[in-house]
Amino acid sequence: MDMNRRQLFRAAAATTAGLTLPGTVGRAFAAADPIKVGALYSQTGNLAVAEKLLANGVMMAVAEINAAGGVLGRPVEVVVEDGASDPKTFAEKASKLIVKDKISTVFGCHTSASRKAVLPIFEKRGAMLFYQTHYEGFECSRNVVYSGAVPNHQLANYIPWIVKTLGKKKFFIVGSNYIYPREMAKVSKKLIEAAGAQWVADEYLELGHSEWAVMVKKIKESGADVVLSNVVGDSIIAFYREFKNQGISQAEIPICATVTSEIEIAAMGADYAAGSYTSFPYFMSLDMPSNKSFVERFRKFVNDPKAVTYHSLEAAYFQVFLWKQAVEKSKDLSVDGIRAGIGGQSYDAPGGKVTIDADNLHCWLTPRIGQWQADGQSKVVDAYPQSIKPLPYFGYGETESNLFCTAKGLDSSKLKL
Repeated sequence: MDMNRRQLFRAAAATTAGLTLPGTVGRAFAAADPIKVGALYSQTGNLAVAEKLLANGVMMAVAEINAAGGVLGRPVEVVVEDGASDPKTFAEKASKLIVKDKISTVFGCHTSASRKAVLPIFEKRGAMLFYQTHYEGFECSRNVVYSGAVPNHQLANYIPWIVKTLGKKKFFIVGSNYIYPREMAKVSKKLIEAAGAQWVADEYLELGHSEWAVMVKKIKESGADVVLSNVVGDSIIAFYREFKNQGISQAEIPICATVTSEIEIAAMGADYAAGSYTSFPYFMSLDMPSNKSFVERFRKFVNDPKAVTYHSLEAAYFQVFLWKQAVEKSKDLSVDGIRAGIGGQSYDAPGGKVTIDADNLHCWLTPRIGQWQADGQSKVVDAYPQSIKPLPYFGYGETESNLFCTAKGLDSSKLKL
């Protein structure tokens, strides 16, 4: 797992080969018209490293589905489009997939910016987006299935655990300057105060920022005893390296992150993150037969014995099977058919059982906290015994007994701004 950053980028680039389905699939279904779905992920630009992996998660699931007989007895064909790490391009490609290619289901987008750019198109044109990335919540669309974590999956357990188990009481919140980190910080502040602790700072640097010396110095001088990191992308690598370079011990002031995954750990070098924490429903290290098989199959699929798996990749993979089950239940490929069939669908994913909530089309997931080890893998130090209901408006006070987002839509009168 000691893959350096150059090796990681080379391996990710090599996964492009996985974007073509095996030729044997077409021959196996010679008499059946294929069901076309879209895969809308960046193949170029600064987000391509992560998004190529997500595209491969979708492609691997489709290959396995086809090998097992397809969907409704028909093969699945994936039309891949490049969002080019640009929200405007994502919107253009979404329109192409839905209008020109007449595709009703698209798996894709990675950032909230790209999801929000395409959402009006899916709602206007009557198509369904399957979105796998953990996000900030505050969205309630009948045209999106959200298979990644929402804040109550990542923070409701995390903040109290940091205070009670680690004994930390002074939080320095740091993030990249866009919607996800800022909204996660809002939720975190409420949970920090509810746990009897305090936040001493809430600071942001632009996406891709690589000069972290001044910010890390602020952390050292702030009196904080823990860092809650919502830093995203390449900035994670620069941040963790500077943190160690300035001599800050993870035992003294641990970084507790909501974004840092196996991808960033591999890119920065495990030593820089050892002892820090991340809250995710899935970790590559999960000691489960289903996960070990998943990791092995994925590495074989992308022809890379060192490829890493992580939460969004797992979700990109399992959401394809949830779509398959929904289509086979309703026997209808339209957005209405998928919506009618998807609610309540469960699947034994690599990280455990997942279920699409019939109220809000978000996914029931199991909260877990991992501590990063010297080998680049995580040790799960806390986990719920089972999955929990997603609450996309958790930051506004949504509870299981007081839902804001239901099959009828969003009850905006309940929002506490």
